[in-house]
Amino acid sequence: MARLSRAAVVALGGVTAVAVNLVVYSVGRAAGGTFQFTSSSGPAEVDAVTIAGFTAVPLLVGLAAVALLAPFAAWVVRAALVVGPVLAVGTVALMTLPTDLDTASKAALALCHLALIPITIAAVVAIGRRAQAIRATRAIPT
Repeated sequence: MARLSRAAVVALGGVTAVAVNLVVYSVGRAAGGTFQFTSSSGPAEVDAVTIAGFTAVPLLVGLAAVALLAPFAAWVVRAALVVGPVLAVGTVALMTLPTDLDTASKAALALCHLALIPITIAAVVAIGRRAQAIRATRAIPT
């Protein structure tokens, strides 16, 4: 990722996360997961489109915010390195564990959330490096 722009890092992070989570989802299906659960409006099912959307949208929003703010404030990168993984783990506890999914589906969805941690960290670190270079060029010469 040495030569990619911040926007390209965001896009690559999103594409990578969706691809990884679709593989995890497929393995969960192959292991017998039905991905069916009971919602407030009745029976529901998590499908591949849902996996892709629930992976891409929050990750891309978060990475885009970091990419836009990091050149102006270095603390944004440090905060994202904590907040991103905490949200990934927290969403397992809040969204996946309380459901009535079968074991294979629950495990696969939990892994989908946790797979975002290394992807998020790698993307945020890469964005941080690019932002640091931008901040360095804005420094007042002595």
